[in-house]
Amino acid sequence: MPDRRTFIKQSTLIGLGALSSAQLFAYRGRPIEKIVVGVVGVNSRGAFLAQAFAKLPDVEVGYICDVDSTVTEKNIAAIEKLTGKKPKGIVDVRKLIETKDCDVLVIAAPDHWHAPAALMAVQTGKHVYLEKPCSHNPAEGEMLVQAVQKYRRLIQMGNQRRSFPKIIEAMQLLRQGVIGRVYYARGWYANARKSIGTGRMVPPPATLNFDLWQGPAPRRPYKDNLVHYNWHWFWHWGTGEALNNGTHEIDVMRWGLGAAYPTKVVSAGGRFAFQDDWETPDTQTITFEFPNNTAMTWEGRSCNGQRLEGSGRGVAFYGETGSLVSYGGDEYKIFDLDNKLLREGKSEIQSVEGTNTVSIGEQLDSLHLTNFLDAVRGKAELTSPIADGHISTLLPQLGNIAFRTGRALQCDPANGHILQDKEAMKLWAREYEKGWEMKV
Repeated sequence: MPDRRTFIKQSTLIGLGALSSAQLFAYRGRPIEKIVVGVVGVNSRGAFLAQAFAKLPDVEVGYICDVDSTVTEKNIAAIEKLTGKKPKGIVDVRKLIETKDCDVLVIAAPDHWHAPAALMAVQTGKHVYLEKPCSHNPAEGEMLVQAVQKYRRLIQMGNQRRSFPKIIEAMQLLRQGVIGRVYYARGWYANARKSIGTGRMVPPPATLNFDLWQGPAPRRPYKDNLVHYNWHWFWHWGTGEALNNGTHEIDVMRWGLGAAYPTKVVSAGGRFAFQDDWETPDTQTITFEFPNNTAMTWEGRSCNGQRLEGSGRGVAFYGETGSLVSYGGDEYKIFDLDNKLLREGKSEIQSVEGTNTVSIGEQLDSLHLTNFLDAVRGKAELTSPIADGHISTLLPQLGNIAFRTGRALQCDPANGHILQDKEAMKLWAREYEKGWEMKV
């Protein structure tokens, strides 16, 4: 059995000539032991990440950056209480990236901010821990891959399962043929979200810099059901449940199938549960076919939490001689064709409920954060470099494009580009507010 590092290198389907962490470390030319972190977007997931990073050895959360002053003050107080040192508060991420003593940007702002903020960070010499999805649209993901090569900095996407020991073990077993040739995978996510209602156009709260909140996105009026979470369900800023949560399962399924870019993508669904402002589907299936004679399907149900396989989220792999199922955390079970349990991998680290919107569990999440920090220090390889994270983000983006156009997409298996469909390719990129355009 290959060791963990060898397996990660072998199973990362990059195909884009990415630099290794060691090469980047050598280029930088100076060792970093104590790492100063700036966290961008700290209302929910970002607040969790700020505290998780602050608890790690030789890490200082030196900056808290958010466009809502109430949120900023709350998180500054939380970090000061935790560490005894008060981080600086910054409203505008452009000011944060100008600081000389900040080594790493942790980005957990809304999806439309992910790629623009990451690009600005690497252009100013900072490494980036970037929450999934790594981009709002496919063109942005491609630019991030280019940026890592040009600016010689690391970007790790927050698909934490890439660093979970039992998930890594499960992927090794699939490679070794534990269920024969794996040819199909199924993933799912279920929640019981409520209606967001019909928003009223009102002035934004005095504590919120809504112009800066929109940042790269062309300006839209403020509505009282948008901030801080419901932006996920508006195409202009968010990417729907397929990328909000589906990115995790799609990433693991692609990993287990040994697949990269698809040849065909189809999607069906809609906003079925409520009649309100929610634009993205609350119920959706996406099916992908790959050139290595495999396929996978993801099912998302935002407004009905009925579990599959006893879990609100998970993945299942089907092979010639059996199946392997993981229930959203760091565990797996292997069955034969008669559904007899053959083997079980249980993590020593307890995970939390699979539909938790903040974290799968601090100990498990910290494995991914630690891997990133070790790579910044030149001591490890990233388990989810941006070239790989981009592919796992692109797949659900293609699913959303298939949904929005209402037809199957034929794709180039070399890069995922949509073939012979100009209307669909119009959704490959977005328009930006003047002055905010992304340029590598």
